Amino acid sequence: MSADEVAEPDRVEGAPHPRETHRLLGQTEAEAAFLDAHASGRMHHGWLLTGPRGVGKATLAWRIARFLLAEPPAGDAGLFGAPPAPTTLDVDPEHPVARRIAAGSEGRLKSIRRSVDDKTGRLRSVIVVDDVRDLKGFFHLSAADGGRRVVIVDTADEMNPNAANALLKELEEPPKGAILLLVSHQPWRLLPTIRSRCRELRLQPLGADALAQALDAAGSPETNAAALAELAAGSVGEAIRLANLDGVATYAELVALFSGVPGLDRQKALRLAEAGAARGADQRFDLILTLLETFLARAARTGALGAPPPDAVPGEAALLARLAPSPAAGRAFADLQQELGARARRGKAVNLDPAALLLDMVLRIDETAGPLAAR
Repeated sequence: MSADEVAEPDRVEGAPHPRETHRLLGQTEAEAAFLDAHASGRMHHGWLLTGPRGVGKATLAWRIARFLLAEPPAGDAGLFGAPPAPTTLDVDPEHPVARRIAAGSEGRLKSIRRSVDDKTGRLRSVIVVDDVRDLKGFFHLSAADGGRRVVIVDTADEMNPNAANALLKELEEPPKGAILLLVSHQPWRLLPTIRSRCRELRLQPLGADALAQALDAAGSPETNAAALAELAAGSVGEAIRLANLDGVATYAELVALFSGVPGLDRQKALRLAEAGAARGADQRFDLILTLLETFLARAARTGALGAPPPDAVPGEAALLARLAPSPAAGRAFADLQQELGARARRGKAVNLDPAALLLDMVLRIDETAGPLAAR
């Protein structure tokens, strides 16, 4: 791993960094809500950007930062009077602010994220208090011109308790012109006092069309956009990972395997497990774990709602309808998803044999699904 990769914990592998992404697709409501607040002249100093992982929260944070720093200060009418209220967060990529942000040299913007531990040379697992304490110096040293200051915390979920308390102090007594943008996948993990001092912008999962456009804009054009939208639950970040690892084809293998329930083909199951446990196949192992949990979640949804979701791959909907024909079956699959997910995390933590772990999960699904399946 290069030094640049170590220093970029907020970048999705295979995609541009959010500061380099100028377009945001499928989130017009969130953008409109921010623009309405901006136009009202009653801008909140703290914003909490929430929603599923990978739907564009960080991209929106950087768009807002770019917009705020490129906009003239409020009350600056100029020679020809005040301009009309902006109707978009778009900023020309050639604008000086946009170019400085892309280069990481905009002095009025600070990004808080997990930092590198000087002792180990590796990324910390959390945002520590020293990362947040730097804000005092940032606000103090950059107050001379009286303009806006923007802070992006990505992700706020990763702050340890000391860092969270330090950030809370800044939210309680924000400097004039300061805007803090907190990206959060799991806002319920944040201190209630942090949540109460922020206005929330909720981002939604993307549909197939918007996801396809987002993948193309990220440099990952994909012909299986409908399948990826289903499997990634509308998350661009997860869709990019699935596309890079051929996740749709792997999910099709799982559907074909479970089509044999009850009594699936154990040789196929063993080959799948061994493929995920090969040397250097850590990403494929994680992919199969994710897709097994996805399959169980979709089976649980089928039983609960009485109808399967749209096919992610051919034949999936018919299979789910057969395996989860009732609410009771849906509950059984939901319970199994929680059980196997917890078992997989424990197994990874203690370095259990990956092939044995995957094979056990597949066989447990077969064992549970057999008696539930419609005859």
